Amino acid sequence: MDFLFNQNVQFYLIAYLLGGIPFGLILAKVFAGVNITDSGSRSIGATNVLRVVKETNPKLAKKLGAATLALDALKGIVVVLAAKYFNMSESVQWMVAVLAVLGHCFSPYMWFEGGKGVATGMGVMAVMLPIPTAIALIIWGVSAKTIRISSLSSMLGLVGLVITSFVLYPQISQAPVLFIAFILFYKHIPNFIRLFKGEEKRVV
Repeated sequence: MDFLFNQNVQFYLIAYLLGGIPFGLILAKVFAGVNITDSGSRSIGATNVLRVVKETNPKLAKKLGAATLALDALKGIVVVLAAKYFNMSESVQWMVAVLAVLGHCFSPYMWFEGGKGVATGMGVMAVMLPIPTAIALIIWGVSAKTIRISSLSSMLGLVGLVITSFVLYPQISQAPVLFIAFILFYKHIPNFIRLFKGEEKRVV
């Protein structure tokens, strides 16, 4: 058990455990009395919080959706900033970022189920790759306003982030960027299936 006293390992565990906190599930249960894993897309993310809570309380739904989005992003931001504060190497920072996203998508508190990882992914990327993340958020915002399909907008933003990362940071290893992108893509496969069937719901 000596490895648990290794600072890198401690950061990895904290990143995974913090990333796994299902804020959307908690907020919806506490403030709206609903279990979002039983309705809508059954995801614990902000979009499903908004969609499910809106059925009974539209005003509360917007507040809880915004709070979920912010908290899911913050848990990614906080762990990577902490790694930077303690002067961890860049490779350790990237591993912390990856584990925070893995924690959200495969939460230890939900029998390794979880959310789609977009907010947490954007949170860690905002610290590690601020310019590509800003571009991705612009793409996401424009797409969300025009297409009004959350999953598709998120994936378009993700593609924009990956491309700009390669263009602006050719000197860094893109492996963690691609791995996080793969996780987010994998978690959105059910959305892609619904898109092809014309069953993916728009955010209204």
